[in-house]
Amino acid sequence: MNPMASGAGSASDGRHGAAGGGGAAVAAPARTLDVDRSDPEYRTWLKEAVRKVQADANRSADTHLLRFPLPERWGIDLYLKDESTHPTGSLKHRLARSLFLYGLCNGWIRPGRPVIEASSGSTAVSEAYFAGLIGVPFIAVMPRTTSAEKIRLIEFHGGRCHFTDDPRAMYEEAAALAVATGGHYMDQFTYAERATDWRGNNNIAESIYHQLRLERFPEPAWIVATAGTGGTSATIARYVHYMQYDTRICVPDPENSCFFEGWTTDDPAVTGDRGSRIEGIGRPRMEPSFLPCAVDRMMKVPDAATVAAVRALEDAIGRKAGGSTGTGLWSALRIVAEMVAEGRTGSVVTLICDPGDRYLDKYYSDAWLAAEGLDIGPYRAAIDTFLATGSWPE
Repeated sequence: MNPMASGAGSASDGRHGAAGGGGAAVAAPARTLDVDRSDPEYRTWLKEAVRKVQADANRSADTHLLRFPLPERWGIDLYLKDESTHPTGSLKHRLARSLFLYGLCNGWIRPGRPVIEASSGSTAVSEAYFAGLIGVPFIAVMPRTTSAEKIRLIEFHGGRCHFTDDPRAMYEEAAALAVATGGHYMDQFTYAERATDWRGNNNIAESIYHQLRLERFPEPAWIVATAGTGGTSATIARYVHYMQYDTRICVPDPENSCFFEGWTTDDPAVTGDRGSRIEGIGRPRMEPSFLPCAVDRMMKVPDAATVAAVRALEDAIGRKAGGSTGTGLWSALRIVAEMVAEGRTGSVVTLICDPGDRYLDKYYSDAWLAAEGLDIGPYRAAIDTFLATGSWPE
């Protein structure tokens, strides 16, 4: 006999029994609650928005890996991953693309509603580009001291700038603006490390190793990456560990930033009372996307050393670069000096994060240096002495 039929019969008998006064009543099944929020129009928009962002990556060639000239006898190669060649001119183009895909696929970014970001400039330039690509408004919450060229680029890509006098207030103002407008606060400082596919998918780390595969030292001894959100160093470190490389990760930190102090004291709650002079890196708090346990080494780099390094870079390869590049280059040169002193050969990689033409009124302006009280002379002399002699002056 069909057991389902048997069960139905038993239930029927029970009901007859209840009606006759001899059996227990059978409870009616609970009603199924069903709420369907499917929105075919939104899903059509979403598919097209994701396609446009992915198509941007498909159109883009990889960025160059440039060599910094060092004496051949040292047996050390220093490379700079030139992220300034992205369509929006900086390393943050990769991050912005990942953040937009993350927000779209999570259902956070919606048609007609603004995307809001707290940024010191470069991320906002790139996010304004992607917002324009998919047709949503974009508002950048940023320090009033942000370079004029970055402001111009944000507005060029259709974004709007909302200024704050206190860099520490950017987060709260951006979140409040998102609530007030019904938009989405992208929050790069929280989501940078999780939005990027660190296992591969042509992230910056995979790209570096692919480009080094025919070099004499294809596995670098060190990769040097500065931290703004901390997402780049997290991606590179995770990839290195996942692929079981021996490469070490160094994160240089500028003045007025908390990453170094938080890392050395194991205190994620450390804060500062002012913003960094080196745009794009350094934060007045330990950002959620910075992964201290993934980092092997940190350096605290004086701002004057940063500026000396970007000017030395221009003399060496004929390229102007932003301040964050100088912070990384200064640290990379110190690591090279250690290798020379210890007789070790190998390769070191750092980044050109964005172009120097965004900072002509800052890092390339002697008047700005004087106003900030920065003397780059001793630091430039240290670089020149090292490149000429192989010894780093203390």
